[in-house]
Amino acid sequence: MQKTIGVLTSGGDAPGMNAAVRAVTRAAIGKGFKVIGIRRGYNGLLHGDMVELNARSVSDIIQRGGTEIFTARCKEFKEWEYVLKAKEVCLEHNMAGIVVIGGDGSFRGAADLSRAGIPCVGLPGTIDNDIQCSEYTIGYDTAMNTVMEMVDKLRDTSHSHERCAVVEVMGRNAGHIALNTGIACGATFILVPEVPVDIEEMIAKIKRGRESGKEQFIIIVAEGVGGTEELAKRIQAETGIETRATILGHVQRGGSPTVRDRVVASEMGYYAVELLEKGIGNRVVGMKDGKVYDVDIQEALSMKKPFNERLYRIANEISF
Repeated sequence: MQKTIGVLTSGGDAPGMNAAVRAVTRAAIGKGFKVIGIRRGYNGLLHGDMVELNARSVSDIIQRGGTEIFTARCKEFKEWEYVLKAKEVCLEHNMAGIVVIGGDGSFRGAADLSRAGIPCVGLPGTIDNDIQCSEYTIGYDTAMNTVMEMVDKLRDTSHSHERCAVVEVMGRNAGHIALNTGIACGATFILVPEVPVDIEEMIAKIKRGRESGKEQFIIIVAEGVGGTEELAKRIQAETGIETRATILGHVQRGGSPTVRDRVVASEMGYYAVELLEKGIGNRVVGMKDGKVYDVDIQEALSMKKPFNERLYRIANEISF
């Protein structure tokens, strides 16, 4: 029987996932494999929700946000009996391995399935850029550009009314989006989970800005910090400046992926197929010093990604 490679997207969607699916599909077909798209993540694997992919079925998806094979979370996959059930499904379809596109939770499932005997390779697909083994994750650039565009629009109306805009961006456990978009948008202050919040310092900075003639203010808050509505109320109460809170939410997950996300996703997808062609599983594909490489899944999960404290300091020093 012809060997098969499966591909699935799991967890939160990210722009560029479709580019990765396309690359995996065409690279695998070019190497003589049959390709199965596993719909709705590990749920689809457990319930046989699959579709064969070919060169034409992945045409015209590289520019689309989201994921054409859908995504979902699967609590059952945390239990070993369901991992073994998934293994049986893989054996029935003669799978040589699976490419798993997602984040940490998705990689834990890939590690378990690899331990059960089905080689899996993870691709870092998450807008938060919080995968420790990779300096860049698929979807991050697009999400940041979406935030920048939205905040630029908010700046226009904030300027017209001489307001302060408190904008919450995604990043439950990581402040990478907040930090970079805060700099790109000229934010007065950036609040991230990695740095203790100093509300008094922020309010004093806003007051100094108004005294020097600053007409409007942008405060960027990572969702992991929380309290965005309450923060806006406090700023208005203590500064007298009309303040509005805006939570950007899931708009950050959508949109056509940028050049960088399309290229990185394509390179990583091809690399994953090369690993599976050699029978290598239990790996995560990442980026280090601008080059694609691979690392053991357990090692990847144990790494801690450093926060760019120097960049955070720069942001504060140039934002008065």
